[in-house]
Amino acid sequence: MRESATVGKMGEDFACGYLVEKGFRLIERNARAPWGELDIVAISPDKTLVFIEVKTVTEGNSLALGPEDEMSASKMRKFQTAAYLYANSHSHLIDEDRGWRLDVIAIVKKGDVFRVEHYENV
Repeated sequence: MRESATVGKMGEDFACGYLVEKGFRLIERNARAPWGELDIVAISPDKTLVFIEVKTVTEGNSLALGPEDEMSASKMRKFQTAAYLYANSHSHLIDEDRGWRLDVIAIVKKGDVFRVEHYENV
């Protein structure tokens, strides 16, 4: 496995633990379909369906910008499209009052320490 893929998987594993600690219920990980992939699909504590994109970098191996800055306009469009199509095909997961949202979790890994920024409703 490539180093970037290994770091990415560690970041997603850490993000899942972080979300569970915050009261999220995980629905699916790496949801793949012809329309794209979603890193994490979860239900938030307030019952909102949440699609989470996880961006992880190793400190010292990245650009001066943070991992969240890797969400280019085209990546954001793909993320939005994948979430929209998933939501339409899984409407039973959507609370009428809450709907769904897109979040980004940015992780910087330094040794065995993970620094997390959770951006809600991007």
